[in-house]
Order: sequence, then structure tokens, then C-alpha cells
Amino acid sequence: MKKTVCELFAGVGGFRCGLNNIRTAEDYGKEEKWDTVWFSQWEPAEKTTQYAHDCYVYRFGTRLDNNGRDTTNYNIEDVDKTTLPDFNLLVGGFPCQDYSVASSLATSKGLEGKKGILWWSIRETLEAKKPPFVLLENVDRLLKSPAKQRGRDFGVILACFRDEGYTVEWRVINAAEYGYQQRRRRTFIFAYKNNTKYAKRILNTNGYTDALDEKDKKECMENVVLKDGFFAETFPVNKAESAKIRTKKLPLEVGEVSETFQCAFENSGIMKNGIIYTIKTVPDYHGKQITLGDVMETGQVEEQYFIPEEKLYYTNPEVTHSDETGQRLPKEDRQTWQYLKGAKKLLRTSSTGHEYVFSEGAISMIDQEDKPARTMLTSEGGFSRTTHIVRDKMTGRVRLLTAAEAERIQGFPTDHTKYCLVDGKTVEMPLRKRRFMMGNALVVNLVEDMEKILEKIFDVE
Repeated sequence: MKKTVCELFAGVGGFRCGLNNIRTAEDYGKEEKWDTVWFSQWEPAEKTTQYAHDCYVYRFGTRLDNNGRDTTNYNIEDVDKTTLPDFNLLVGGFPCQDYSVASSLATSKGLEGKKGILWWSIRETLEAKKPPFVLLENVDRLLKSPAKQRGRDFGVILACFRDEGYTVEWRVINAAEYGYQQRRRRTFIFAYKNNTKYAKRILNTNGYTDALDEKDKKECMENVVLKDGFFAETFPVNKAESAKIRTKKLPLEVGEVSETFQCAFENSGIMKNGIIYTIKTVPDYHGKQITLGDVMETGQVEEQYFIPEEKLYYTNPEVTHSDETGQRLPKEDRQTWQYLKGAKKLLRTSSTGHEYVFSEGAISMIDQEDKPARTMLTSEGGFSRTTHIVRDKMTGRVRLLTAAEAERIQGFPTDHTKYCLVDGKTVEMPLRKRRFMMGNALVVNLVEDMEKILEKIFDVE
């Protein structure tokens, strides 16, 4: 089977880098193993320059639809999916803002949110192009969204795949638990048409038939999740202690799923013929561990990344807690990293006039080099509690991550986001945007690992 790809919500090309093992600057010019026939990247919040799209085009060029038009930077909702070139693998890290850890689960709007609705553009693409294989990425809380109807959103997604004739595997993967340089948890979805050789091989391996009783079906599906399936082959797991595989049937209509469905999805599972099989698993990895220190600069770093002492601490560096239930600290104290990352108790007033104490715990001021990096968010480029602060290897001074370090934490080549192609001219991407892009990206290393299995699957098809 031809290794042809459509990349939706492409960002700066994480899937493309992973599928084609693009790790260094020298790899950009090599012939790509996976042919990306079309991609889409459009950010509605951008009023002037579409930096992610323009970075992608700088690195990889653009692609035309079957009408000879370049629609790669159109709102995907407005693109006629029937005009896309044919492809065999659909990939994408579809927008996750409504499920993001940056906001509480209780306030997430899921598929009803402003960007959650973009799932329907993926469904339209499935209906129009019928790709045999699909690989998607989203935040881990997708499985629990929304708070008032846990599991509904993922249930809707599974029902859409079922209606289009797919079997679906999923796994929540923490990149650091498989040796990589960031503690980033993401939900990966692998779907394949029921008429593919791969689907038939998975069933035959486990002796699955529709005639089996429920007990035997559960045993077969458990074997897929734990041993024989796509994610099991790529990222080995064991069954969590005392874990048992559970089943649930999807309602026949997507509308009914949206209105009534709830499910306590575990971190691993498979859906076949509308039946959900889910089980809690734990990683089975015993290899090398890449740390934050391994990807940090060892030479000279530009002065702009270093933090002035007065912006670092507002008082004794040993102070980790600020009780402001009586009186707020002065503005200059609150605009320090010590304050931002420290524990707090703040007196607040609700919209109804009720006074309450908001509290939050302290997080590490200086990130530990001997461990994988914390999850990188889109706030990385700003003054944020979640921003990484490190101790420079050469000088010992305290600073922010460089843009190149942020790229390496996500598994991109160094300076991948440095340049964009805007109106035919090469321009540098602003530093804050470079770090923002990395907060939005996936861990490329994980896609590289999955590619090895995908290649085997496609070679057989």
C-alpha cells in the first residue's frame, strides 16, 4: 500500500517529522518515506501572519487540492473534503483547547466548545476520503470530557468511527515513561477499516469471531490491548494490578451518545462493532531515560534568556509560601517568579459576593535536570507559573528555556521553527511564537516509534 498521508491541524509538522524520521537539519532535504499529499493548518486567532502554516511551508513546501488550488491555509470547516487528493493515512493532533490542563475540567466545553467542534471536520474527511488508517493525538482528558457527562466526547468520536466501518484502539501515553525527555501525557487514537488485512490479522491472531460469547470476546480484546494491538507492539504494557477489562455498548445513534452516554474510559482500550473494551494498563519499559539536562545547551546562551535577580525573588529565596488572606503583596513582589511559582492563600470574592480563600501549592522554582522535563504548555513563552526555569550549564545563572531547547524537548530538530515563508520571503518567527508552537506540539519521538509499526502494516497491505 502506498504510504500517502493527509495531515490535519498540522501545526509546524510534528507528524511529518515523526513519520519521516526528520531529526536534524540535514534530514529536511532527504526523500520522504511517507508522501504528504495534503495538509491543513489555520489558526483563527491569528489576525496577520499564520506562523505555524508558514513555518510548515518553509520546511516542506505546500500542496494543492485536486482542483489545483492551495487550500492548506483555509479554515478546515470551509474546505470541500471531496477535492482532497486520495491518501491512505490520516493524521492529526486535533485542537485540544477545550480539554486542556490549562483550564479546569469542570469548565471544559468539550465537543460543544469553540474548537471541539472541529472534530466534525475530521468526520467529514473520513466520509469523503475513506482512508484505511487513521492516527490522531489529543490531550489525556479527552477520555473524561465533559465533567458533567464523563466520557461523552470520546464516545461520540468512537461512534463516528464505528459508523464509518472502523475498529479503534486508544492509549494514553506519557512520553517520559518510554524513555523520552518530557512528562507529557497524551491520548493517541489508531483506527483502521474493518476490511483491511491488518484488521483481519488482528482478529485471526486472537481467534475472534462474532459467534464467540461475551467472555471469549473480552479475552480476545484484552489480548489485543495488552499484546497484539498497534499500541501494545509499539509501547509495551502490563495489566494494572487488579485491573479487569470492562465493556460497554455504544448507542446506535450519535445523537443518543451525545445526549445520554457516559463511560469510565481507562487509559487503554479498543472499540469494535460498537462495543467498547477498556482496561487500565501500566508501562513496561526498562530502557534508557532521556532527561531535561540531556537536551539543554552546553555552550553560550543569549543574554535575553537570563532572568534578572530582581525578577527572580521578592524576598528570601527560601520562602515558598505567601499568605495574602489579610493583605495583598505589593505589585513588584507579585511580578516575580518566586511569587508566581510559590504556594499561596488569596482572599477572593465570588460573583455572588461570597468571600473565599483560594489556595495553590508550590512548584519547583528551578526544574531538575536529571529528570524529564515537565509538560510544556502554550504559556511557555510568557510569565506563567508553568514556564520552565533552568540553571544554565555554562554560567550557573538562572534562565528560561531557549527556543531550540523547547524544540528538542518535543523531539523536533534544533531551530525547526526559526524561519517562516511569508509572501515568498523568508522571515524569522518571533521568539514568543516559537515557544508557543512547542506548547501546542506533540512529542515527535512517539510518532517515530509508531512509524516503525505503520511501515510493517503498510508493507503487508
